[in-house]
Amino acid sequence: MSRDLLRWQFEFTWSLAELHLDRLATEDFLWEPAPLCWTVRQDADGTWTPDWADTEPDPIPVPTIGWVTWHIGWWWSVATDHAQGREPRDRAAVAWPGPDGTVDWLRGLHDAWLAVLDRLTDADLAGPASFPWPADAGMTVAQMLGWANAELMKNIAELGQLRLLRAAGR
Repeated sequence: MSRDLLRWQFEFTWSLAELHLDRLATEDFLWEPAPLCWTVRQDADGTWTPDWADTEPDPIPVPTIGWVTWHIGWWWSVATDHAQGREPRDRAAVAWPGPDGTVDWLRGLHDAWLAVLDRLTDADLAGPASFPWPADAGMTVAQMLGWANAELMKNIAELGQLRLLRAAGR
């Protein structure tokens, strides 16, 4: 898979993200669309902590927009760490910036991801990737980038659907 195709796919997906990011209101982030929700909760010290379970619960909680945006920031930060050969940060180390800082945070991750994509060579793309799969899975950096594009599209669709549902109920 070529870098140009991966970049095009990413930018296409990001254009869908911008459609929703531009329309988010502060109150959208913590709106709970169902009784069983995963969200982000502010601690006494002001830190936002996402709901989490190491084993996926059954039934699966419906996420809030806040949780979905934290999730994007988490996996995207870790994918960027891997793509740059850095030690990937722990999930708990990826702090959600709160409703007022999230859109800028995601746009910053977008810019960092573009910088990663732009520096990759064909040899880099063919190299081994250890995220999101185990290191011995035989996956390539190009496959990791394709996964990231697909994960971003899925998460943006979730964010968009939540935004639309909240707007329809106003």
